[in-house]
Amino acid sequence: METPGSQSSLHRANLERVVRAVRLAGSLTQAEIARTTGLSAATVSNIVRELKEGGTVEVTPTSAGGRRARSVSLSGDAGIVIGVDFGHTHLRVAVGNLAHQVLAEESEPLDVDASSAQGFDRAEQLVSRLIVATGVDRSKIAGVGLGVPGPIDVESGTLGSTSILPGWSGTRPAEELRGRLGVPVHVDNDANLGALGELVWGSGRGVRDLAYIKVASGVGAGLVINGKIYRGPGGTAGEIGHITLDESGPVCRCGNRGCLETFTAARYVLPLLRSSHGTDLTMEAMVRMARDGDPGCRRVVADVGRHIGSGVANLCNLLNPSRIVLGGDLAEAGELVLGPIRESVGRYAIPSAGRQLSVLPGALGGRAEVLGALALALSEMGDSTLLDGSAAGARPAATPVFT
Repeated sequence: METPGSQSSLHRANLERVVRAVRLAGSLTQAEIARTTGLSAATVSNIVRELKEGGTVEVTPTSAGGRRARSVSLSGDAGIVIGVDFGHTHLRVAVGNLAHQVLAEESEPLDVDASSAQGFDRAEQLVSRLIVATGVDRSKIAGVGLGVPGPIDVESGTLGSTSILPGWSGTRPAEELRGRLGVPVHVDNDANLGALGELVWGSGRGVRDLAYIKVASGVGAGLVINGKIYRGPGGTAGEIGHITLDESGPVCRCGNRGCLETFTAARYVLPLLRSSHGTDLTMEAMVRMARDGDPGCRRVVADVGRHIGSGVANLCNLLNPSRIVLGGDLAEAGELVLGPIRESVGRYAIPSAGRQLSVLPGALGGRAEVLGALALALSEMGDSTLLDGSAAGARPAATPVFT
């Protein structure tokens, strides 16, 4: 039995600090582990050697600053995590190991009018199919990250009102999926997971404060403050789509007038082009046509960018993030939308906040949310299980999460 403050309890705490640092980063050199944990280089070296002998971590040669180094990552045999992303038109599932590698990933269309029960049935089937495809034992599942396109009440885990999946309002997604898979499930909204995915593997790497803006059927933001997702006490932080731009503007689905969403979301923007481009136009097609030079689509994309920039300027004045990452189909427009965003930021943001801001397209595309779900599962799992014995077995082939 370990006594608090004893040498054995201190050693255990140091083991967990090292494992946690590696788990969250994916891989670190021993020097980076020392800086992250505050432990001495000698202590880190001894702990890494112990963890390697126990099969918890793998050590591979690398280089850092032109000098030889040793990269430490969790063993590919230590366990797996699963990411599940429900979008407004799709279901995407990924299976990854604790070394931040994707073992399998698949997406399929999802009928937005389907009931929650049907959606979870399909998620369960897709998860089972991918686990079989990887050849990994189900007992190795350490946790599941789940993304849904709507606000999650932090205390109850209930999905709030959403026009994207109206039949799901009032459900408890984590509880539903946990009952089907029999493993811990952690849930968050899609914008937060997009932010987490870009923070860990994409355009947000290396920064501590950013906002991920996703424009689709709705408009949302995932906020990262000091390296962590900020959800607010009720779980509704980041609802940038409901910043008021024009109090006499169009009535929003939230009941207010002139929300940012009414000037930028697909449901409001695409009808502007209906008379000239038909009723089947999608956001993806509009962006593609804008890139190909269509004047109407280019004008609408630019207008959307300017409106988003007004909302981003408000974020700059309030939170002073160092980076804005634009996700969703709109990000594929590149400078056609990023330029107008920067223009509005320059006009409306406090100069000191605007000068420090970089505006970038997301690097992960439509995978940002499901990779963020994997990152959520990785961040929420405990370290004691890893230290109490990693599962042995053959390691399946893996591909990098982000290349």
